[in-house]
Amino acid sequence: MRLTGRAGRATLGVSISVVALFLVIRSVDLAAAWDALRTADLRWMAVLVGFVMADVCLRAVRWKVLLRPVAVVSFRDSLSSLLVGYLANNILPARLGEVVRSHDLGERTGISRSTILGTVVVERVVDTVVVVSIAAVAILVMSIRGVVASAVMVGAAVTALLVMAIALGIVAHRLPGAERVTAVIAQRPRIHMALVRLRTGLAIAGNLRTMVVAVLLSIASWSCTVLAFAAAAQAVGIQPTIGQAALLAAGTNLATAIPAAPGYVGTFELATVTIAASVGIAKSSALAFAVLLHVTTLLLTSVGGAIVFATGNRRRQRAAAAEATGAVAAASVTAAAEALPEGDPG
Repeated sequence: MRLTGRAGRATLGVSISVVALFLVIRSVDLAAAWDALRTADLRWMAVLVGFVMADVCLRAVRWKVLLRPVAVVSFRDSLSSLLVGYLANNILPARLGEVVRSHDLGERTGISRSTILGTVVVERVVDTVVVVSIAAVAILVMSIRGVVASAVMVGAAVTALLVMAIALGIVAHRLPGAERVTAVIAQRPRIHMALVRLRTGLAIAGNLRTMVVAVLLSIASWSCTVLAFAAAAQAVGIQPTIGQAALLAAGTNLATAIPAAPGYVGTFELATVTIAASVGIAKSSALAFAVLLHVTTLLLTSVGGAIVFATGNRRRQRAAAAEATGAVAAASVTAAAEALPEGDPG
């Protein structure tokens, strides 16, 4: 049943991506988009790479900050697990990268994976609040109407529901009838312990200082994303305003919440083209910088994640080999000691 459900979600995602790509191909002059890509300015592409890398590093710092009330985690560990999660998102459906990075960090640090997952949930909500705020300000400043504005309003409504869900998760044990539910869950110790640890991670949302720092880091991170969109557009000869780049960055990333194939292929491009058209940018140019930005992001995060994953596996294999060698040596010493005649001073 579980495999069938996952297969169904994967099939739905791929189907949506195929439809999105069809709509993009049907509405865009592909030859013009290719010409824009082929003549892209390498200097602006280098700037794009810099902003994408800065964005990832800021997100790793933010996760480290969110984890601090639970345990002290190094920047190296948070960045490594974040990259492994990005790699998983790029090759697996249904945003499984969030679960993968929680598991990876748990292996690196020994922290409960359920608790780590709770911090990831809080992180996702903070991210959504910031990105919806950016999009809302952009559509108000530029007086955008139509489907783009409607999508942002839907995003705002979903964000409010997410905030309420976290609040309920934190205080669930105090709600009427909670004792009876707890008694039922307590009959399954593993599930009960996992939920307790998950609530520990969610509880960081009540730490005002941590949340303020997380929001500020989110604003800095999304500023890098906005500038990455602007750099990608500049690379293909488009000079967007900051407001246009902000709307493109926020709106396109909100579209990644739609089920899609791994790496958000298709939905990312369709969202960029649709939003760009709403602010007067030619669709062919929009597709060119969407592909440039998307491919750059996927390559950087996938290569980084693959390197971290490979080196992490080698470290674990060396540790396992060392542990096995130690066990063999200890067994040999014990066997030799047992083989000595009783009372022999050796």
